[in-house]
Amino acid sequence: MSPKELRGILVNVVKEITPENDDARLKAVNYFLSRARSEAKRLKIKVVLVLGGSFAKDVWLKDDYDVDVFLAFDLKYKNTDLSVLSEKILSPFKPLRIHGSRDYFQVREKICFEIIPVLNIKKASDAKNVTDFSLWHVEWVNKKSKKLKDDIRLAKKFCKAQHVYGAESYIRGFSGHVLDILVIHYKGFVPLLRAAAKWVPKVVVDTENHYKGKALQFINKSKTESSLIVVDPVQPGRNASAALSDENFLRFVGAAKSFLKNPSEKFFVQMPVDEIALKKKGVVVKIVMAPVLGVENVVGVKLLKAGEFIKKSLEEFGVVDAVWEWDKKNAAVWWFVVKKRELSAEILVDGPPLKLKEHVAHFKQAHKKTIVKKNRIYALVKRPHNTLQGAVRAAVLNNYFREKVKSVSIE
Repeated sequence: MSPKELRGILVNVVKEITPENDDARLKAVNYFLSRARSEAKRLKIKVVLVLGGSFAKDVWLKDDYDVDVFLAFDLKYKNTDLSVLSEKILSPFKPLRIHGSRDYFQVREKICFEIIPVLNIKKASDAKNVTDFSLWHVEWVNKKSKKLKDDIRLAKKFCKAQHVYGAESYIRGFSGHVLDILVIHYKGFVPLLRAAAKWVPKVVVDTENHYKGKALQFINKSKTESSLIVVDPVQPGRNASAALSDENFLRFVGAAKSFLKNPSEKFFVQMPVDEIALKKKGVVVKIVMAPVLGVENVVGVKLLKAGEFIKKSLEEFGVVDAVWEWDKKNAAVWWFVVKKRELSAEILVDGPPLKLKEHVAHFKQAHKKTIVKKNRIYALVKRPHNTLQGAVRAAVLNNYFREKVKSVSIE
């Protein structure tokens, strides 16, 4: 495909994903800010309300209806519980309080507002929480991305379509902030994909060159366990992509290679998760899990762990893929693709070498059926479950699984 044809595809996608005539959303945002500011003034709380996220960076998508708002408190409140102050300011909206390293809030009206309390820091040492750097993030992106807004939109839409977007604990994908940094670092969406197509685990992106190529030597090892290490431009000690799972890293790399090989607008259209599973060769198992009640992120993590437990339980059947979706309202659905429906009735368990006669004697006492191969004794042990159906049913009856879901059905 010629460069001109590729540009044509991307131009069409940008037209589709860029908001137009967004007066209703702007009106809702301005109303929220005005009312919250009035309440803060009435309570005589010194705070600045600042828009954040993709809305403030002018990179939001047509179908995005979430808006981040920061309550930036004066430093005189540095030893005060900012979440308590925020709850007072937001009381007219009846906000949902969400627990975190510092509790934040959601207000759902025509759009969903996520309100994060932060300190209005002037220098890094003023920060009391990682979120206190959020306004610096917005400022950095707006300064660096003036000609890259459409490229950031393309990166976000691409990742959403590939099911690798979102840094929530139950998604473990690319955050908007990480995509901002990557697009800025590689100077565009297509250059990012070209670089990603060559990535292997332990890629380091240090766009401000804080560590002079030696980030892995200086950043805390606990923060560099992910396959992609993105040094935060305003918080050098932080790996902005620490939440990214190896699976989503590889999905992104694979999608980048596929797009570059055969560019198409279809890469920006979200494929249903079940179609992803059904494209793989193998036996498909579908499990529907009704979530327990609770805060979204906590419930999501439980559903993720429940699915991962099933995946681990089916390892012997040769798991080809495991994908899931959850719309946060209804049940979560997991699809597992495995190679085999049935395994041998018995498994071979290693025993000691024959020369260790005492150990061999004990091994024979512990196992009814034994055989000798190449000067070593082995035991033939009956598998607890040698059929796929039996293994799945045993897994969903396990207490570890049961405590993470309200109910379950196998289809």
